[in-house]
Amino acid sequence: MKARRRTGPTDVVKALVYDRDGGACVRCGTREHLTIHHRVNRGMGGAREAWINQAHNLLLVCTVCNGWFEDNPRQSYEAGWKVRRPELPSEVLVRYADGHEYLLTPDGVRAATVAAVAR
Repeated sequence: MKARRRTGPTDVVKALVYDRDGGACVRCGTREHLTIHHRVNRGMGGAREAWINQAHNLLLVCTVCNGWFEDNPRQSYEAGWKVRRPELPSEVLVRYADGHEYLLTPDGVRAATVAAVAR
């Protein structure tokens, strides 16, 4: 039997994302029921792009907000929680629960802090 091909981020990348996002959901700030969310969808069976599982394309979110992103695509794209192809996630600001927006880097750093956005 053939082994399944791993299509998700490595444990090292998951740890980078967890640390960068402070162990809390980027949308609501909860620290419960957390999961890794892909800003640009991987697609069925994974994706071939090397950057798809890098930290700038990943967010730490709770399962409730993860579902909310799918139910509210317009707001999710506006806040950078989701990114449309062909845009690159490193070029799209992400709004965090505190209202600040950041560019994310592949090595797991928040960069280019932008003032809090009125909601």
